Amino acid sequence: MGILNVTPDSFYDGGKHNSTEQALVQAEQLIMEGADIIDIGAYSSRPGASPVSPKEEINRAIPVIRELVRRHPDHILSIDTFRADVAVACVEAGVHIVNDISGGTLDKNMFDTVARLQVPYILMHMRGTPETMQTLTVYDDVVIDVATALGEKISVLRALGVKDIIIDPGFGFAKTVEQNHELLHRVDELHYFGLPILGGVSRKSMVYKKLGVTAEEALTGTIALNTLLLSKGVQLLRVHDVKEAKQLVELLF
Repeated sequence: MGILNVTPDSFYDGGKHNSTEQALVQAEQLIMEGADIIDIGAYSSRPGASPVSPKEEINRAIPVIRELVRRHPDHILSIDTFRADVAVACVEAGVHIVNDISGGTLDKNMFDTVARLQVPYILMHMRGTPETMQTLTVYDDVVIDVATALGEKISVLRALGVKDIIIDPGFGFAKTVEQNHELLHRVDELHYFGLPILGGVSRKSMVYKKLGVTAEEALTGTIALNTLLLSKGVQLLRVHDVKEAKQLVELLF
């Protein structure tokens, strides 16, 4: 899954692709490098990020989606949003997957909406909001607590008729660097649910803070952690650097 941020303030590539034409150039690059899915984000979820209106989020995302559908009608697209109305607009424009960082907690209509849309849903673990999440990092056992929270929501989604669920443990969301690494080393415990797992560690603080480098210098660390994720049975990698991730998959499989 290649990351396409069409925002001015994402933590690594904010502002690089926040015009439609710039976003399309980047999307073409991700596809050429071998991305199976393009994940379009129009709302920055970095810690402390400022909110934007649903209208602004839709206005950022829809032109890119429509043009990608026109140019690459067979390519899989996902929308990275926690808002039900944004999800509806993007699916109507041609998106195939809803990737919700909040796991349904920030919009009470999200679960009913994805059930009605009948599209695959990525259920991520997070507490609070992007502005508050890093103040909500107290766990008894981070892996068990994350699994319990995901399990409760999986039950609700199943009851609503959502058929295709992918789980994401939410690396970097309401978790300290140490908790992220604990979750990383025990991520295979989430196979209990029998669902595909997505791992998103690309250039995050759990990489660069641990190494004492910047996000721009965190590619090697990202590859190392992605190797560990794949060795533990994670089926999807969400990355900024598709070429390197694709090479990693080819070497391991």
